[in-house]
Amino acid sequence: MRFQFVKHRKYFYFFSITLTVLSLVAILVFGLKWGIDFTGGTALEFGYQENAPQQELVTEKLKTFNLGDFSLQKAGDNRFILKTKDLDEKTHQEILTAMRTLGNLDEGAGSFESIGPAVGTEMRNKTQVVVILSILVILIYIAVSFRRVSRPVKSYIFGLTSIIALVHDVLIPLGVFVILGKLSGVEITVPIITAFLTVFGYSINDSVVVFDRLRENLTRSRVVDFETAIDDSLNQTLGRSINTSVTVLITLFAIFFFGGETLKYFSLALILGIGFGTYSSIFIATLLLFSFYRWQSKKKGA
Repeated sequence: MRFQFVKHRKYFYFFSITLTVLSLVAILVFGLKWGIDFTGGTALEFGYQENAPQQELVTEKLKTFNLGDFSLQKAGDNRFILKTKDLDEKTHQEILTAMRTLGNLDEGAGSFESIGPAVGTEMRNKTQVVVILSILVILIYIAVSFRRVSRPVKSYIFGLTSIIALVHDVLIPLGVFVILGKLSGVEITVPIITAFLTVFGYSINDSVVVFDRLRENLTRSRVVDFETAIDDSLNQTLGRSINTSVTVLITLFAIFFFGGETLKYFSLALILGIGFGTYSSIFIATLLLFSFYRWQSKKKGA
């Protein structure tokens, strides 16, 4: 069965634009909840040998300390991770003493990590530089790879549509994490940023596979129109893209459900990014080439 992707492109655009706008609104209204890796602070992990107290009880006990804004997350059945401002050793020990009143504390299962604000700021700045450089390198790579494609659109347009799809693939998952940060205190940490950078490569790879097939179809026949070439290319690569993504997603879902708290949100970022990356490589990046072609044709005819 041959599906007409180009004909239904407006529905795909509407779906993506809606989710992207909602994500942007969430980011602007609520903002990103950066972890202590980027803001500086203290991460205190503690656990109980058995029968850990309810998280609400632990939260109430922590409120007796002057911690300001803090987050408490469950890490497995009997462990908790407290993230807050910088703590001195005295306050650290006082908190552990208070936690002992709630149950049989596992003295050998805890950790205490402090990151200064200067280190956090430096890491956030370097992350921004890495993201910008990655996008520029991707744009140059695609423009060079498709430099021999001169019709019906220039090679650099392939790069631009890939970047648009890439922004789509990152913005929507980022919006999900903003909502999770607002509702559940989920923070943007280094592993999550790493996951997003991984999505960069995966998304571009998926788009390039379709672009390569489109280039082959265009060079094989000089008479085929652009719409037919795009539909043929997408139908020819659809099975490969879906099968590859499903295989990866099965593994990621296994990590999400069984990999423990430390890998939960890292795998969730990959699940969302790869899921939307597969969608955009099929329904956004290549179809944008046709939209640009139509806009260019109308402009020349005007």
